[in-house]
Amino acid sequence: MVTREEVEAAYSRTAGWVRHTPLAESGNREPYNLWFKCEYMQHTGSFKARGAFNRLLSARENGELDPEIGIVVASGGNAGLANAYAAAKLGVPATVFVPESAPANKVHKLYAIGARVVQGGAEYAEAYAAAIRFSEDKGAVYCHAYDQPEIVAGAGGVGLELLDELPDVDTILVAVGGGGLMGGIAAAAEGKARVVGVEPETVPTLHTALTQGGPVDVAVSGIAADSLGARRIGEIGFGVARRTGVRSVLVTDQDIIDARRSLWEEYRIVVEHGAAAAYAALLSRTYQPHDGETVAVVLCGANTDPSHF
Repeated sequence: MVTREEVEAAYSRTAGWVRHTPLAESGNREPYNLWFKCEYMQHTGSFKARGAFNRLLSARENGELDPEIGIVVASGGNAGLANAYAAAKLGVPATVFVPESAPANKVHKLYAIGARVVQGGAEYAEAYAAAIRFSEDKGAVYCHAYDQPEIVAGAGGVGLELLDELPDVDTILVAVGGGGLMGGIAAAAEGKARVVGVEPETVPTLHTALTQGGPVDVAVSGIAADSLGARRIGEIGFGVARRTGVRSVLVTDQDIIDARRSLWEEYRIVVEHGAAAAYAALLSRTYQPHDGETVAVVLCGANTDPSHF
């Protein structure tokens, strides 16, 4: 289980390695106050760099990181990019297993960073199994895409920064895939602000877990599956969500498309579909703030193909 204290320790450890991303007021005309946490401006274009650096720095502190063997991660894109970047900064090799469905723009970036890329299998789960075997065979430090304490605690730095700059925030909307970002933010905001997890109807990992009483596999499909395509919610994220009372709301693919377009047309913000899911909850009124409520939307990633606009 990850707590605010662990998030604070991770934030201190990664200081100087990750960016403090901007918090922008929207200037919206609604009867509530809307802010955007611009985490898409983080290194490698997503929040994942925070957890990656915390995981690798922790492993180095503990003597687990072999500089010749390095690290391994299974990722459809963003986690692979972040861990490969962190490994390069620390001067160790990175091996990244990705499914065949991984977006080409993200795979090209992995090669550009200098990672060894192994592509195969239809879903993240198959890449995950291959990465675990590699870790066991070679002794590489395994970096989970979302379900390790160091990864979740590192991601929670988003919440610490947000609360420091906007201490009167009432509600934080954040997209959920495997639940690492949601879990970290919920731990950071415990007792200070409510957290609402926003999921595509086509990948309802948190929603299903809350209904069933624990993480279970769900079918993976839809426009945001490249970044929110975990088959099940992580144990850590789910545990934090249940402890802190995180609420889940669902949005459609069309809601996500509309939100992504609106972010560009209204604010000139370009994000990937997974990141737009959090804003989609507001535009679709799946989440309806009360008058005067202060809402922060976490825009967590920008690794998208501009030609898709």
